[in-house]
Amino acid sequence: MPEAKALFEKYYDKLLQSAGNDNISLAISRSLDIWREKKAKALERFPETVELAKEVRHLKEDCVQRLDELVHQASEALKENGAQVYYAKTADDALAIVGKIIGSGKVVLAAKTITGEEIGLRQYVENLRNEYWETDVGEFIQQLRKEKPMHYGLPALHVTRKEVARLLTNFFGREIPPEAPAQVAAIRQFLRSKYSTADVGISGCNALAVDTGSAIIIENEGNIRVLTGMPPVHIILLGIEKVVPTLHDAFKVAEVTWRYAGFTMPAYLNIVSAPSSTSDIEFNLVRGASGPLELHVIFLDNGRSTLAKDPIQKEALYCLKCGNCLFECPVFQLTAGYYGGHGHFGGIGAIWNAYITSSLKEAAPIAYTCFRCGSCAEICPVSIDACKLVTELRHTIVRTARS
Repeated sequence: MPEAKALFEKYYDKLLQSAGNDNISLAISRSLDIWREKKAKALERFPETVELAKEVRHLKEDCVQRLDELVHQASEALKENGAQVYYAKTADDALAIVGKIIGSGKVVLAAKTITGEEIGLRQYVENLRNEYWETDVGEFIQQLRKEKPMHYGLPALHVTRKEVARLLTNFFGREIPPEAPAQVAAIRQFLRSKYSTADVGISGCNALAVDTGSAIIIENEGNIRVLTGMPPVHIILLGIEKVVPTLHDAFKVAEVTWRYAGFTMPAYLNIVSAPSSTSDIEFNLVRGASGPLELHVIFLDNGRSTLAKDPIQKEALYCLKCGNCLFECPVFQLTAGYYGGHGHFGGIGAIWNAYITSSLKEAAPIAYTCFRCGSCAEICPVSIDACKLVTELRHTIVRTARS
């Protein structure tokens, strides 16, 4: 009991501090208005996305019932493509695999990966004496702030332009004005100097097709395209719930994700199936052309297979990480991503944290922060009833405490 009370108090102190931060409320209100406008425009232009989201819901229901089978089939397809494939039962297993691939003394670039945040990837890689840089603008800002990302799609949505200007001015040692174009240009200049020297690029993916062994990665900044193409080694780290039967299914998942994230079409849609290769000399296949020499794919379980067996809570695995529920959550609007933990946010983040940490103590403060107002369920493209999941988790917490 004393330990649980301490966790609650520490968590709620952080929430109260963030709720009292005027910069957070200002930055989120600006982001919220723009997101609502962009999402409405995307769905108005492509109204069929609403029906497509229902298809994706059914697709996810089916996939969660047979994760082992799909992961095995995906692994075989990737191996046939020339990729090296691993299955990580726990976060520690995944980190050990990454460490063995990278070693030390390397320059490592990463794209926005929730699974990386979930397992503490950057801290681990840096502790191996590697140079590690987040290449997404928001993630880069958060790395400099020594903070976790605050949203799936907009990791630094709680930081105002003035705060970014002060941060970058201190980091670069020159005046960076409080205008977004100048700030992005400064970050671009710095990161482009790293791409050509990088040894390893690490990314996640939005979906992975079993039939072709293809990972689909959505982006707008172009950073993922560069870091998955230029370094000699590319690592894809993904949760096992990302696997779907066909490439067509993967496109469905991706399309629903980007439309509900507020885009009619992302600037870039990357498909990675294998390390680079060429057959231009007498049609002989040679691995390692202009792109990466090696592709490593790590399937992360970390509690997901256990979650998939829960008749109620398995619904959390349907989540596309589009971030809709967070924008409309009254707690998130006040506290940003401090409402959550281990890379997963909001009410549904409580369920994720309960299973990936195997600790109800860490999940409890998040679960009891949820208002259960239902806004998230109304806005979710795949109709996840997070209120129901949180209520069930609370019942589990109480039953465990009494036993």
